[in-house]
Order: sequence, then C-alpha cells, then structure tokens
Amino acid sequence: MAQQVSMGAMLKCSFGLAPSTLVVAVPTVLGQGPPAANIMDHVPMMNIPPFGMCQSMANPMVAAATAAALGVLTPMPCIPVTSAPWVPGSPTVMVRGMPGLNSTSQCMCNWAGVIQITMPGTTQNMMA
Repeated sequence: MAQQVSMGAMLKCSFGLAPSTLVVAVPTVLGQGPPAANIMDHVPMMNIPPFGMCQSMANPMVAAATAAALGVLTPMPCIPVTSAPWVPGSPTVMVRGMPGLNSTSQCMCNWAGVIQITMPGTTQNMMA
C-alpha cells in the first residue's frame, strides 16, 4: 500500500539538480494535518515549484546553452512543464472529486523529466 501525499511532500525530478516541495493550492481535505493532494495538483509553478537547475537536453534553454558552450552540458534554471496529471493516483480514495495522490504516483515533465515523490508528507495515512 502507498502513503497519502499532502502539502509539503518532497519531490525530485530526474533532470533537476535540487529537490522541491508540493503545494496544494486548494486546501479542502486534510491528510494527517496538511492538506491532501489529488492527481490534478500538477500545475507548474503553482503546485510543482522548480527543481533548481535543469540538465535535460530536451529543454530548449539547456540545448541552446549547451550549443553555445560547444557541446559542454550547461544546466539552466528549471521551469517545470507538466501538462498531464499525476499517474496513476489512488483508485479507491477521492480527494476534492478526483483520485487522491499517493506516494507511487509520478508526473512527467515535457522536457523528459520524471517527477517522483520522495517523502509523501504523511506517515500514517495509507491508500491503495
């Protein structure tokens, strides 16, 4: 069983150089204290803050900076671009009318990064 994810959960991106924390902008359901998240809490800069510097060559800023540096990988500031919700989410627990976010969910960045939950923000609330 996975753990319920709530505001303040620690996130990591496979191409980011620093961790980030999840922000639940519409706090209506509490999960062991902090507001619980659902799969639609994926909006860049509002729910998913930047991960420091991005080192994905799929990111046009990184590709341009790397080309200008004659092929030496040059990380640029991270600006997450997440156009799809977290998957898979909980099939049994609804939060604000959508599947609840659990610790096994992932979100894809358009620049090829995989965003994962490293610390869910709750320790006792379990969900399928």
